[in-house]
Amino acid sequence: MRYFIVAALFSLILPIPSPQSAPASWKLIRDSKGACQIAVPEDWTPSENPGSAIFQDTATAIAVITSQPGQTLKPLTESLQKLLRIPKEKMFENTARRVYYQEKIARDAKDSNAFIAVVPGKGGTCSSRVVFLPSVSEETAKKITLSVGPVQE
Repeated sequence: MRYFIVAALFSLILPIPSPQSAPASWKLIRDSKGACQIAVPEDWTPSENPGSAIFQDTATAIAVITSQPGQTLKPLTESLQKLLRIPKEKMFENTARRVYYQEKIARDAKDSNAFIAVVPGKGGTCSSRVVFLPSVSEETAKKITLSVGPVQE
């Protein structure tokens, strides 16, 4: 019993993971409310719509950041995962600190992939969605997706 109490107390003092750090040359993109942000490589272009950036064109790759005021992050239930058709091996994290999964898997070189991550924000949640063709590095798409977080002041 003592072990569980100590473990619970220890988990309370652990730092909450911050957004995965991006290379210094990457650009920060903020959502339309200015509450959440993601980082994109320097060769990506901020879109005309606030909260998004593209690589070459919207058909090649697009990264979108949104905030959901008043929302509380909760892990996705198994039934919701089934409804969203998220294969177990594509659910990378499903905790109260981050929900991160591959939403779409390309069937061929002309089809797109998509990653989604949701994290707690200031007074709500922050979500990122990166849609990209297989010609774009999956590692880059993952880094962009995982850079989601509240705007740092």
